Amino acid sequence: MAQTSNRPPRIDNLQYCKWSEDIFRQMRQGGLDAVHVTIAYHETFREMVRNIEAWNLRFERHSGLIMPGRSAEDVRTAQETGRTAVFFGLQTPSPIEDDIGLVEILYTLGVRFMQLTYNNQSLLAAGCYEAEDSGITRMGRQVIREMNRVGLVIDMSHSGERSTLEAIEISERPIAITHANPASWMPARRNKSDDVLRALARSGGMLGFSLYPHHLKDKSHCTLESFCAMVAQTAELMGVDRLGIGSDLCQDQPDSVVEWMRVGRWTKEIDYGEGSREQAGFPAMPAFFRDNRDWENLGEGLRKVGFAANEVSAIMGGNWLHFYDASFGPAQSHAPTPRASTGAMA
Repeated sequence: MAQTSNRPPRIDNLQYCKWSEDIFRQMRQGGLDAVHVTIAYHETFREMVRNIEAWNLRFERHSGLIMPGRSAEDVRTAQETGRTAVFFGLQTPSPIEDDIGLVEILYTLGVRFMQLTYNNQSLLAAGCYEAEDSGITRMGRQVIREMNRVGLVIDMSHSGERSTLEAIEISERPIAITHANPASWMPARRNKSDDVLRALARSGGMLGFSLYPHHLKDKSHCTLESFCAMVAQTAELMGVDRLGIGSDLCQDQPDSVVEWMRVGRWTKEIDYGEGSREQAGFPAMPAFFRDNRDWENLGEGLRKVGFAANEVSAIMGGNWLHFYDASFGPAQSHAPTPRASTGAMA
């Protein structure tokens, strides 16, 4: 694809596809300049590192299509060179195990987003599927502080209401909900209340709209008009500059991956999550967004519901780029604090 540096950036802040050259080429055909990819759902630290190794091979083999993303400047470089910058994120805190020191190691390895929980209670917070939301834990407060210090973005996409509101309040830097929609439009455990969305906007945080069918009104049959009208309503609630896309695209993944997402190692039983027993696999994507080649459909839909050209550009990537500029990297106000020695006690 020709260089695209004169065009506002297009950024998708959440995908978990079965990565291939075909998908990377579709990203280029759709003009996608940056993508945040999931590299852990339930993995341990070492298993996450293995996933990074796999990405390093992809960067080597497909260097003309993709490149590592560590900073906002990498998005601009990707635009100038006609590639897609790939940013790493975790949908779980599992890779830090019970060691806060691994937060900085994650950042050093290139991770830029981490959810404090994935559906269930973690050592840090409560997930959206728990009957009781106990909020941010003692360790969670310390991990938020450390994430703020190093520049690792807090993501509360799969967290419960109280935990999400507390994370927004505790964090000294804006957080993100990378892939969810308003619960007022589509009631779902994963979607967010207006209270959460207002608090997120007031704090300077970002919401990425999800295109995963279980998060959409009418699921796979959701129309472009319905989706974009929802975006317009959310803009009235939060302001245009707090909105982006986090499609949650899981292209080409086998249905067995859904079991890994929902079950991991925490149960011996199948957890059907937001789908019924008859719909335990991946649902079909809506017709207007089947894969990365359909990005222009989103732009056309947003224009039709009344967004100005600059607002469309902001939602489709400009807002995420500003967020990356402000969020990645150490904050000067967060100086490291001394840690007790891990040596033998006297």
